[in-house]
Amino acid sequence: MNWRISKEDQRFKDAFLKLEVPPSDFSHRSHVRLAYIFLTELDVNEAYSAVKRAIQAFLSHFDIDSSKYHETLTMAWLLAVKHFMMKTPLATSAADFIEQNLTLLDSGIMLTHYSKEQLFSDEARQAFVEPDLDAIPLYS
Repeated sequence: MNWRISKEDQRFKDAFLKLEVPPSDFSHRSHVRLAYIFLTELDVNEAYSAVKRAIQAFLSHFDIDSSKYHETLTMAWLLAVKHFMMKTPLATSAADFIEQNLTLLDSGIMLTHYSKEQLFSDEARQAFVEPDLDAIPLYS
């Protein structure tokens, strides 16, 4: 597999880690982009730790309620992005990867794996819970 990031992707990651990306510019697409960037460099568990730290720092820095952070959604989206990466042999940037996998822009796709009750439970916010409807394929 040949997944790359562009210079713009690296600048985006650096800016996000330096807390220079304002909340108004951090959309669902940005979340997918960040997941892809980290997954080109790290395995799923390492990417999860890095993304978790980055998002929690982002929320704290911009004084956003920490309850916005959701453990299960963070891991589930990383697993989903990794799954689509495994089906995409070549991507020259995050934008290229996303363009090849537009399904990832549908934030509702997690509801094909999780019931609303499970996904939005307090337990799922605080710790990763497995899907109760359809498993997300696992890759390291």
